[in-house]
Amino acid sequence: MQSFDILIKNGTILTMDPANSVIENGVVGINNDLIAFIGIDNGCLDAEKVIDAGNGLILPGLINGHTHAAMTLFRGLADDLPLMEWLNNHIFPAESRINPDFVYTGTLLACAEMILSGTTTFCDMYLFEGDAARACSEAGMRALMGEVLYDFDSPNYGPIANGFAYTASLIERWHNDPVISIAVEPHSLFTCSPDLLAAANELSIRRGIPLIIHLAETEDETRHVEKIYGKRPVKHLDSLGVLGPNVIACHCVHLDAEDIEILCEKKVKVIHNPESNMKLASGIAPVHEMITAGITVGIGTDGCASNNDLDLFGEMDTAAKLQKIRKMDTTVMDALTVLRMATIQGARALGIEKLTGSIEVGKRADVIVIDTNKPHLTPIYNPFSHLVYSARGSDVVHSIINGRLVMSERRLLTIDLECLLEKSNFMSESFMKYSSAQKG
Repeated sequence: MQSFDILIKNGTILTMDPANSVIENGVVGINNDLIAFIGIDNGCLDAEKVIDAGNGLILPGLINGHTHAAMTLFRGLADDLPLMEWLNNHIFPAESRINPDFVYTGTLLACAEMILSGTTTFCDMYLFEGDAARACSEAGMRALMGEVLYDFDSPNYGPIANGFAYTASLIERWHNDPVISIAVEPHSLFTCSPDLLAAANELSIRRGIPLIIHLAETEDETRHVEKIYGKRPVKHLDSLGVLGPNVIACHCVHLDAEDIEILCEKKVKVIHNPESNMKLASGIAPVHEMITAGITVGIGTDGCASNNDLDLFGEMDTAAKLQKIRKMDTTVMDALTVLRMATIQGARALGIEKLTGSIEVGKRADVIVIDTNKPHLTPIYNPFSHLVYSARGSDVVHSIINGRLVMSERRLLTIDLECLLEKSNFMSESFMKYSSAQKG
């Protein structure tokens, strides 16, 4: 008799391994934080905790490659505005008034939303990231996180020299943590000088951690960078020596063929954020061309102030359909490709493919279960297609992160949701009252 801490049975396993193996009526055995068994129940398997998948789907947890988690508390604050007006006239002023508790609460709210919709790993860029990391750790979520770095003073650390010191302190604090990893995160080319970008890249390479940046998100950014530096965004970064396998570039909407060639040659990873790019009218990224060129592309939601949700199932559906209409080709961005972007390719984009992103023995146990006994998921001819075009975040019933059951039968086990919602509403009301008083 083989014994496990957790046994998931009676479901179809979509492993997302290199062969995209599918195991019908499969079983996943988990010991400690690792996947210890994948296969068929031979009657000799036992566990302390048994999860019946109810003939549903068992797959690796989804990976949100780019967001600003605490912005859940800014959801709907300044909708339907151009990016630069939205950012400079609304978001940056609002962020100047936030504090550590605001970020902690907003991040915990994001963790609740992501767990409830099947995300087990996310990549975050925001302020007061030490408090964001604390929220993630308490929620049990896997996260790659970093303090956003600007040329102007930050509400958290003040001048940029303190920003690098703060980033260094995050690296030391979370070194070798089981779920939290730290990255160096300069905001963008229009908020960061060449010297800042070079220093950020040096720190990234020296510490062996990723550098994450918004890149080529809008036409305005492209025009601004060309006017100031005489080069398009990708070529500007390349001229600074700030492109390499350590770089994760978010958005990458406005690329030409030469940009794509450079990103591929330098082994830069890209995170596609289709719904945010649509909402802010930034454009449609050439994802098909990037993937065809051999660039690793993951998928992200961006923050709740520009999306306005963190549901990767909806994001996958949008990503697939946008590229089809952009190329006028129904075969572009097939469902399997898009699901891999949200699982193993997303993990590869964040540099954690050896840990997570697929259900394979020896990997960390980041696993979700989908209830398919629903009208919109019946019948099932192709499970990959169903997950991209039909499934919703609310179809996720169980979630395991790093071997820890964090949601069971849609009940959060690591977050007091009722208390969190009450605190979030109170914090939002207090923030708006303070903002009104400041304006008055």
